[in-house]
Amino acid sequence: MALRSLAVRKTLTLGLNSTRLAQSRALQTFSLPDLPYDYGALEPAISGEIMQLHHQKHHQTYITNYNKALEELHEAIQKGDSSTVVKLQSAIKFNGGGHINHSIFWKNLAPIREGGGEPPKGTLGWAIDTNFGSLEALIQKINAEGAAFQGSGWVWLGVDKELKKLVIETTANQDPLVTKGPNLVPLLGIDVWEHAYYLQYKNVRPDYLKNIWKVIDWKYASDVYEKECP
Repeated sequence: MALRSLAVRKTLTLGLNSTRLAQSRALQTFSLPDLPYDYGALEPAISGEIMQLHHQKHHQTYITNYNKALEELHEAIQKGDSSTVVKLQSAIKFNGGGHINHSIFWKNLAPIREGGGEPPKGTLGWAIDTNFGSLEALIQKINAEGAAFQGSGWVWLGVDKELKKLVIETTANQDPLVTKGPNLVPLLGIDVWEHAYYLQYKNVRPDYLKNIWKVIDWKYASDVYEKECP
């Protein structure tokens, strides 16, 4: 009887451990983050119509396709299907990058009444002056890079966490900043895809870049910078 009870306990333990292992290997999915402001709150710099389409349609599409690609990757790995694993990498990079980039973009914006357009304070403000001379000089450089960028992509202010230095970079399509270097951490990203501005600014990207600074919120960038450069 004692041996039978021991065997039952071992069986139950093995079953519980197997269940926990299966749960730990469960596929993680991603969902659309809520915005901390209304779609129309950034007007007139960015129209409510653009914000709603950008968030509900474009960002959601990246997330939907990212989750789909991750599910297919999970199945391919379980089957040992190496060719499918390789084939899925571009979809994961594009859609996963779209999710990463837009999640940062929304945090970089705020209505004027909630601090949008106010200059950065603290250590980030000092670092901008040190690296670029002034905030105005930084804005001019980012706007020039964004206006000159051919095709769709992003213009970034990042920090090299090893060198403790601010950098301006551009990335094509939905490539995240880390694709330009493993030590680069994004602080501020501006979307220069046409879907971010065309309904309002048509093909005049420089006007979009000029006006977006009226609703740029430096709090997220400052928090990340202080974490990476304490």
